[in-house]
Formats: sequence, structure tokens, C-alpha cells
Amino acid sequence: NLKSKTELEKVDGLTGESGPQDVSEPDARAGWNSKIEYFLAQVGFSVGLGNVWRFPYLCHQNGGGKSFLLLYILLMLVVGIPLFFLELAAGQAIRQGSIGVWKHISPKLSGIGYSSCVVCFFVALYYNVILAWSLFYLGNSFQYPLPWEQCPKQGNVTERECEESSPTSYFWYRKALNVTDSIEDVGTFNPYIVCCLLAAWTIVCLGMFRGIKTSVKVMYFSSVFPYVVLFCFLVRGLLLDGASEGIAFMFYPKLEIWADVQVWRQAATQVFFALGLGFGSIIAYSSYNPRNNNCHRDAFTVSFINFLTSVLATLVVFAVLGFRAKEKVTECVVSNLKELLHEFHDGNVDKALMPPFNYSDPKSMFRFAYVHDVFGLQIKMTKPGSCVYVQGVEGTGLAFIAFTEAMTLLPGSPFWSALFFLMLLNLGLSTMFGTMEGILAPLSDRFKCLARNKTKLTIFSCILGFLLGLLFTQRCGNYFVMMFDDYSATLPLIIVVVFETFSVSWMYGADRFLNDIEKMLGWRPSVVYKYLWKYICLLAMLGLLGATTIRMFLSRPTYMAWNEEKASEEYLEYPGWALAVLALLIIFATLPVPLGVIHALLRDRNSGTSRDAENGPYRMVSTEETQMTDFSELDHRNGVAAPVS
Repeated sequence: NLKSKTELEKVDGLTGESGPQDVSEPDARAGWNSKIEYFLAQVGFSVGLGNVWRFPYLCHQNGGGKSFLLLYILLMLVVGIPLFFLELAAGQAIRQGSIGVWKHISPKLSGIGYSSCVVCFFVALYYNVILAWSLFYLGNSFQYPLPWEQCPKQGNVTERECEESSPTSYFWYRKALNVTDSIEDVGTFNPYIVCCLLAAWTIVCLGMFRGIKTSVKVMYFSSVFPYVVLFCFLVRGLLLDGASEGIAFMFYPKLEIWADVQVWRQAATQVFFALGLGFGSIIAYSSYNPRNNNCHRDAFTVSFINFLTSVLATLVVFAVLGFRAKEKVTECVVSNLKELLHEFHDGNVDKALMPPFNYSDPKSMFRFAYVHDVFGLQIKMTKPGSCVYVQGVEGTGLAFIAFTEAMTLLPGSPFWSALFFLMLLNLGLSTMFGTMEGILAPLSDRFKCLARNKTKLTIFSCILGFLLGLLFTQRCGNYFVMMFDDYSATLPLIIVVVFETFSVSWMYGADRFLNDIEKMLGWRPSVVYKYLWKYICLLAMLGLLGATTIRMFLSRPTYMAWNEEKASEEYLEYPGWALAVLALLIIFATLPVPLGVIHALLRDRNSGTSRDAENGPYRMVSTEETQMTDFSELDHRNGVAAPVS
């Protein structure tokens, strides 16, 4: 009858409970204006700084194109894309953020969404600090020569710390960070980084001011511009002397690495973080899609673009670093050649041991390994180390030291430097927008008061993020960034994805989920997904969780510190209080999952009814999609005064 139909329409889309409907609740959900905007958002979120400075390092360290890349593609196909498809389908079907999606499937699982929000907030805190560093370097790029091109002098005396390390290392650790010798030496706040952090959060706040309506406008630039820069760097890099050697070194095969469990762990972790699984951002973005959107094709398209971006960035990095390596090796060879010739003329070196190359043109000498043997056995090196330059760096070391040094060797170095750091800034911004959406969308969907004041929620979140982010602007802040990056997200996110996969494939049922997708898309995905979700993906994530946990317990966590006296980097163990902070971060991020289960059980026990998803399939929300409609507009449309926000 009409009464029962009306009551059915009032079923809460988040919990499946019937109850009175708030007259101010919007009866439609915002949507993308076009598929292009959706792709820009998903690609912008998944393609981040890790594609530029993490993937190339792993590719180099673990066998290059014939080993690590093949392993990465394998794990992407059997683990990454199926899980990516799962999150896309869940968000598009239920049309809610991460909290609403998992609570909709089963109230016991609502904690999964809250855990995703907590991890997103942790990541946003330190990720925006990296944007602040990029802003600092971008601002310093508009001068010639670049401030990190030469060591500073006091009178006629070169700064010792710079002379014993390098100009780029000195500028990074002493000028930009003014870093302490360890995490236990707190130091004062760095005023330049504080200002840059404030600017970074202001940009994020302005970009997220009205949700996807404003952020997508920014992403038209922030998601496309990095590709323009990468192609420019690739063309320029391929023209540099030493680029071919760098790329060849990247693809040097090490097939034996497939037998190393740690390589599998690193490849799986990279797949996991490259696609942004577990953050809730994928779910949030897909929830704005129309129900008949082909999310299966989207999963392959976004994953493929992400992979190609990683390969493109790797080619760029190794082309430029190959040029840098050859310049450094040539400099080393020229220096040692002078001493070798001096020793030869003095009769201290046998003529038969002299390497056969043109001494008048040292740059024509390519047999670096042979010369190193001669230098190492016959004479004392004029510089420490060897002339074989195969330094492997990742993360901030790659972006702010190695790559920065390479750009000082290029003609027009300020232009390339500004271009590079503007690219890093845009890569980080598009990822930050997705991360913030993974926080704001679930909270707005779950709590109606926040939905009606989403602008205030955005501003409050950015202010809170800036205030808490001041922790990372201290002189020891770089060490806290490494702590959060290594430990605050890894384990909690893996746990979140394990629960996501288990809840869909076993609690709700993979067959039922495929049935729902069939109703949504009009065709049924392959049954292969059922077995991938139930067995392969779940076992792979459990294996990754176990390997990561065991690794943490077998060896005490360490971080890379800068020793001012030695003018070099060194690994130090985290002190006891820092380990306690690490444990609290992990516990705090994962605690909502068991709390959600306990809360649901207690509520069911008190009410005497079971509200689990096993009693019936969850209802796919079928509200009318609108194009980029915000809640305030809907309130006016419904005759309710919109609150001032």
C-alpha cells in the first residue's frame, strides 16, 4: 500500500534502518559534470609522488624491466585491479563514502570506514609538509645561479659541512630543513617551512572549498601539467650525454630477485599504495558516478594509466640521473687521471698497467670499472670512494638531492628546477584533494549536520591539519615525516583492505556482490573475480600483512639521520618513546574496526534483533543523480533555508 511504500522510501541509505527522514536531507547526490572530470580525479589521486621517487628506486634495486616490472604487472593484474574494481563498484553501487559503504553492507563493519578516515588524516598531515618543501624549493628556483649549486663561503673559507658532502645535500639538510642530528634533538620551528606549510594548506582549502565543484577545476591543471613536464624532461633527458647508459642500467636484469620474499613484499606494497587502496578516496570519487557507469573498464583504465606514468617517470629519472652519474664519474676520472699520470712520470706505475685510452680527452674513457681497479690497486684515490657511480636513492633524497643536483648541470638550470618542483607540487595537490575527499565525503554522508556545513568542515579540517602539521616543521620534523610515512599508514591500510575484501567476498558473498554489479551495469563480470576476491587477493593481503609485521619485529625500526659533524647520512634506531608513538599511531588507526564490531554487537544485543547484511542484500541507493549539485542548492530546492557556511 501507499503507507508501506512511503516507509520503504524512508529507509536510511547508510544503515538500512527505517525511521523518520529529516526534511533538510538532500534527496539527490552531487555528480561529475563529465567522465573526463572523474578520470582526472581518480588518476590525479592515484598518480602521486610515489610514482616519481619510489617506483624508479624499486625498479632499479630489484632487477629493472625484465624482473621487477614483470612482477609488478603480475601483482597488479591479480591483486591490484580486482581490489580497485571492488572499491569502485561498492562506492558506485551504494553511493556513499567509505563509512556509509561498509556500514551499509554490515553495521559491524562501520569501523572500516572510520579507520580509512583516520589513516587519510595521518597521511594528509605529513603529505602536505612535502608540498611545503616543494614550495620552498620552487621559490628558491627563481635565481641564478641556484642556491644549491655551489657551497657557501665565509670570506675565502668554504663551509666545511658543505665541502665534505655536496652543495645539494648541504642546502637540503642545513638551509631548507636546518635538521638536527637525531629525532631526540627537537630544535626550534623552521619559520620558512611554517610559512610554506600555511601556504600549502591554504591552497588545499581553496581547492576543496566547495567539494568536487572546485577541486575538479584545479585538477584540470594539476592532473595534466605533471605529464607535460615529464614529457619535457624525457625529451631533454634523452638528449643528454649518459642518458642511454642510465636507462640501460635501469633495465639491467636480475631475474634471481624473484626468489626473494622481500622483493614480492615491496612489489605488492607498491601496487597497494600506487592505486590508493584502503584510503576511501576511490570509494568517495566513484560514489559521484551514475549507477550505470562502467566501473569495470574504469578500473583497468586508471590502473593502466598509473602504470604507464610510473614507467614514464622511471625513464625520466634514470635518463637524468644517468647524465648526472656520467658527469660525476668523468669528474672523478679526470681528477684521478692527473694523479695517475703524475705517478707514471715519476716511475711509480708500471706502463703495462696503464689503461689504453686517450689521455688528452678523459671524457672519451668509458671503461670506468677497469680504471677503478687500476686506481684502487696502484695509487691512492684523490677522492673517497670509486669512480663507478651507482648510487641508489629514493624519496626525498631522490627529489631534493640527486635530481636537484642533476638539474644544476643542465643549461638554464633555474627553468628546469622551477618546472620540476612545480610538477611535484601539482602531483601532491591532486593526491591531497583525493585524500581530503576520503575524509570529508564519508563524514558528510554519515552525519547530516556536517553535510549541511561542509564548507565549515573543510575549513576546520585544513586549520586542524596545519596546526598538527607544525610538528613536522621543527628542525627534527623530517624524521617525523619518515616515521609517519613508513608506519602510520602501511599496516592500518593493509588491515583495512583485508577487512574490505573479507566482508565483500565472504560475509556478504562474492556471488551476491557480482549479482548486484550485474544489475547495476547490465552485464555480469567474469566469475574469475569471485575466486580472486575470495582467495588470491585475500591471501595476498594477509601475506603482505604478515611479512610487514614480521619485518617490524625482526629488526628494530630505523630512520636516516643527518650527522652534522660527519657531514653524511647515517641510520639510527628509533628511541623507546618513538617506538611507543609508532605503536599508538597503528593502534589508533586500526582501533575503529574492533570498536565498530563491539558497538554493533552490543546494540543488537540490546535491541534483540540482528541487523547484519546476511539477513538480506543491502539496498543499492537509486537516488537521482545531479550534475555537480551541492547540498545548499538542494536545500533551497526543497524549500528549506540553507545554513550560512
